[in-house]
Amino acid sequence: MPRPSRLPRSSRARTRGALVLGAVLPVMLLAGAPAPADGQDSGGPRIFISVDMEGIGGVGSPGMTSASGKDYGTARRLMTDELNTVIRALFDAGAGHVLVNDSHGDHQNVLHTELDPRAEYVQGSIKRLGMVAELDSSFDAAIFLGYHAMAGVGDAFLAHTGSGSVKGLWVNEVEVGEGGMNALYAGSVGVPVILASGDRAFGEEFTALTGAPVVVTKEALGSSAARLRSPESVRAELAARAGEALRSLPEARPLEVRQPVVTRIRFASTTRPYLLEAIPGVIRVDGSTVEFRSESMGEAYQMIRLAYRFISW
Repeated sequence: MPRPSRLPRSSRARTRGALVLGAVLPVMLLAGAPAPADGQDSGGPRIFISVDMEGIGGVGSPGMTSASGKDYGTARRLMTDELNTVIRALFDAGAGHVLVNDSHGDHQNVLHTELDPRAEYVQGSIKRLGMVAELDSSFDAAIFLGYHAMAGVGDAFLAHTGSGSVKGLWVNEVEVGEGGMNALYAGSVGVPVILASGDRAFGEEFTALTGAPVVVTKEALGSSAARLRSPESVRAELAARAGEALRSLPEARPLEVRQPVVTRIRFASTTRPYLLEAIPGVIRVDGSTVEFRSESMGEAYQMIRLAYRFISW
């Protein structure tokens, strides 16, 4: 997909923040009010992080990604440590604000009481925009951590799209997974993805779509096992790449999204498409596939999530 040539918003955001702080800070100090805390909208870039679990460094079995599975607690620790590493690197490189959206399973996996206190945290899965909830045009960049490949990809660790009910997802005739769908949403609000992490199959898929750098955390052996890099080496690379990505933000470009958006979803059964056809504008292309047109990527995203997450029988 082509990317637009317009200038990124980051430089404008920094200038605007500097002007606001220049006008307000002296008044605050004269009035005895505290200066803004480090990292909280201090005039630097605003960064959105969506964090999944399958692609986190050190996670190499299905049981680690489920609340009822062996070593899930270890996976939560690895996830939190990886996040803190990236958050710290971003603030060290000049970020002004970081918001983390928990994006795995029930969206309450991060040990958030141990999260870097400079970051904000979004928890809970009942949200229409799911993995990109709270991402809007006020952000300068997005980062996707711990991601996985789309449904149907061979030799990819726990590959899926949204849930096991989805066998294929196409947006404007391009097949995408969760990473691609989220990058398209980010692009629709003018936000570039500047860094991602996950298994090798995800990295190849995501870089081909977005051009964004990906830190490879593991290589799948089939679908449910992986050859892992050490979590320490993953975190060290993420810290370095996060700093580089932020310093290169003026060159970053969001994905361009053609609107209206045409979405096609293939499901594992024929029952869900039958139920979805009751929604005006949704048509069944065949027994297991539906298609619909949306005026924006935001509308499309909410409908996609409704279709695989909240429609049941």
